[in-house]
Amino acid sequence: MEKTASIRNQMNGVFVHVTNLKASATWYCDLLGLQVDEDKIESPVFNVPVVGTTSLTLDDHAFDPDFQHHVSLSPIFNFFAPDIEEAYNFVKDKGINIVREIERVGDTAWFNIQDPDGNVVMICNC
Repeated sequence: MEKTASIRNQMNGVFVHVTNLKASATWYCDLLGLQVDEDKIESPVFNVPVVGTTSLTLDDHAFDPDFQHHVSLSPIFNFFAPDIEEAYNFVKDKGINIVREIERVGDTAWFNIQDPDGNVVMICNC
């Protein structure tokens, strides 16, 4: 009989800690070309509608008065962009802060941006 793992090798969700839930939800949805009804954004969390099995949850910790937001200088996750040049120009045209220019290693290319709270997000072609 094969033993099953208590913890599976599967990512279920990514949590992004934010300070202004409505502003962050609007920013992420705009980046992904999604419509959002700001009246439906309510603390403490907003689930950004993404494709696939991994979810993206924005969390403003409205019920945690002792929470202190700390920004990571390294990417906390990445979004897929099959055409890295097109994605770079799209982000640049939106005035989003690019914190790392396009880098390439073989067929893999990526660049990093900051969300409204300074969280670093990678845009990658793989």
